[in-house]
Amino acid sequence: MSRTTGGKKTEIKFKSLFSNTIHEVLSKRPGWKETDKDDWDFIWADKDWIRLHFDEFRNSFSPTTRINHFRNHYELTRKDHMVKNLKRMVSNLRREDKAAEAANYDFFPVTYLLPMEYGVFVEDFKRQSDRPIWIAKPTGKAQGKGIFLFTDLKDVKLWKRAAENRGKPAQEDEEDVENYVVQRYITNPYLVGGKKFDLRIYVLVTSYMPLTVWLYRQGFARFSGFRYSGGKTQLKDTYLHLTNVAVQKTAPGYDRDAGCKWLIDCLKRYMLTQHEPEVVNAMFLDIQMLIIRTLLAVQKVMMNDKHCFELYGYDIMIDENLKTWLIEVNASPSLTADTPSDHELKVGMLDDMLDVVDLEERRTGDEVQVGGFDLVYNGGHVRPMLSGNRPASVSTFLGTYNDRVEVKRRAMREYLKSR
Repeated sequence: MSRTTGGKKTEIKFKSLFSNTIHEVLSKRPGWKETDKDDWDFIWADKDWIRLHFDEFRNSFSPTTRINHFRNHYELTRKDHMVKNLKRMVSNLRREDKAAEAANYDFFPVTYLLPMEYGVFVEDFKRQSDRPIWIAKPTGKAQGKGIFLFTDLKDVKLWKRAAENRGKPAQEDEEDVENYVVQRYITNPYLVGGKKFDLRIYVLVTSYMPLTVWLYRQGFARFSGFRYSGGKTQLKDTYLHLTNVAVQKTAPGYDRDAGCKWLIDCLKRYMLTQHEPEVVNAMFLDIQMLIIRTLLAVQKVMMNDKHCFELYGYDIMIDENLKTWLIEVNASPSLTADTPSDHELKVGMLDDMLDVVDLEERRTGDEVQVGGFDLVYNGGHVRPMLSGNRPASVSTFLGTYNDRVEVKRRAMREYLKSR
């Protein structure tokens, strides 16, 4: 596939099924050449391609072939599988007398799978005297599609019928019902300027055995364009409740030039003006620990493959008490750029990702920072370190200054010296 000189690759062939920033980055990378054949060294594929073709190509992979999904990525990135694996992790920890660690998995809301757990959901629903707000999400959709909020059981009557008919022959007039997750809605989100937001954070996993996790320093907060109200009279106002860019872009008055995002380091600086530094730093560490714990929850069920890596898009919410909540994990986070700052973030992040994956074989293997990615777990927690092997004063680099350009220059100088 690739051409080599003295054991080093001089040409790397890639294929991309997307035409957004990932294609731009791959096309501009020195020594990389696009191919429309099946002789690629690197492929950026969609989830359907993995399902249909992974096994077909698996036996032809060379030792250095790389592909951007693990075979059963859905164990983490489908909402129903994610919840199932998190609940199982909690149960296992309790069985192993690790109640303290099990208690740390309190970062996902009370959740039920419909129609499978409809009966249990109804029991819980009827016990709630304050009639809380619930949010229902289809398990196999993204970008806010199919999501709705409700406070009355009549709003989920379709799933009641589906639950009652499970195991029975299908009726001709029976309506097909999608699988949904139903969660207690977080009614007290942290607000900036009265507006709700969630966080998109990029996480790169290069191995599940041992678990190897890289966390990108930069990400962004996605804002609603409207002031938040936690009342029950506006449950159908998706622009108010859903911060997905795909939803907000269709809102009246949306400014396409300004967008609806704020870089995470900007958010952290704002929060430092509102709260004590140790409180804000602890919250950002909570986010990092949330990410690691979700990956540990699926580690044993994930089909590890040395040819695979995964760039996850974590969606996380912060409530008014600075508690962090996992909303979902995306296997194909959007790489389309909406604004110049969005483009700069994604292009830089993807270029750094390719440096971590390292088809050029330039890394020594001892790095704890590659571009804007920091190694946070490598068979165990990795202590934050500065250049020169000096301990960092922060417990996580998430939301700190992204010195990726200088780090890349330093790494290239070291690589050229070693040749």
